[in-house]
Amino acid sequence: MAVGGLGGKTSRRIGSILIRAVMTLLMVATLNFILFRVIPGDPATLLLGGARVSVNAEQIEAQRQNWGLDRPLFPDQMVDYLSATLRGDLGYSFKFRGRHVADLILERLPATIALVGLAQLAAILCGVMLGLYAGWRRGGAFDRVATGASLALYSTPSFWLAMILVVIFSTTLGWLPGYGIYSPGASIGAADRFLDYLRHLALPVSAVALGLIGQYVVVARAAMSDVVTEDYMVTARAKGLTGGQMLMRHAFRNAMLPIVTLISLNLGYVVAGAITVEAVFAWPGIGGLTVEALNARDYPVLQGIFLLLGASIVGANLLADVAYGILDPRVRQ
Repeated sequence: MAVGGLGGKTSRRIGSILIRAVMTLLMVATLNFILFRVIPGDPATLLLGGARVSVNAEQIEAQRQNWGLDRPLFPDQMVDYLSATLRGDLGYSFKFRGRHVADLILERLPATIALVGLAQLAAILCGVMLGLYAGWRRGGAFDRVATGASLALYSTPSFWLAMILVVIFSTTLGWLPGYGIYSPGASIGAADRFLDYLRHLALPVSAVALGLIGQYVVVARAAMSDVVTEDYMVTARAKGLTGGQMLMRHAFRNAMLPIVTLISLNLGYVVAGAITVEAVFAWPGIGGLTVEALNARDYPVLQGIFLLLGASIVGANLLADVAYGILDPRVRQ
């Protein structure tokens, strides 16, 4: 009965988490619809914008009817938007004429995932380990150096750090390229092309990862510093456990809870992309697409990007809730 009861509680908890995630996504989609309808500017005028000839009122009204903009905002346009979103139809871009918004996003998404995904992975592996060790050896020389360096990195704007890396490693030393995703006229061989891609990826990944490492070191050190003062750690030491046994059996698992929260929040950052870093390195990802859409007032593209960002954050928090149940049995009760 106990096992069955525990399984029932776990199922109900997961079901509750899924319902909350769906409701949050619905709220995000609704807010996304409202936000871009209150921004100044007539979409019909924007669709006809850029034309160097005069546009009369009849042409604007015909465009409004063609796109369904003459219908009531609530509930007609809102219902159409939500139903189209559920079908994966995010509309058409104003700037890139005739292109589906979903196609534009999917076209840019791999570059952003490669950039920020690798940076996140490197930051998690390095930052969490350094932070946990600094908290375990708090007050020592390593702790002081790691904490000072991480605070400096954490407080440094990513775009400024990116420009410093470009000046040092690209302009001055000439070791790595400072912009783009491939070198012009690069060899067409698959192996050479891949190596050229990695060389272009090195500096953007480093710029994003260094800033994230600062976050993870600070949070991991604080979490470990709190754990080592708990009564169960004193009891473990009194039982004769070695430092390594105490670290792996007790400290590590309990210190991971706030770290999982930070990781889940930063996972949404993978989809959003490091906009400023992508701008510095002319990296053709979601961040670059966002800048282009902002400059062109391309509301459908911005709407699709913000919806994707909201969905990624909701999904990341969903994974965090599940991870909490694995790391802390009290959450499952």
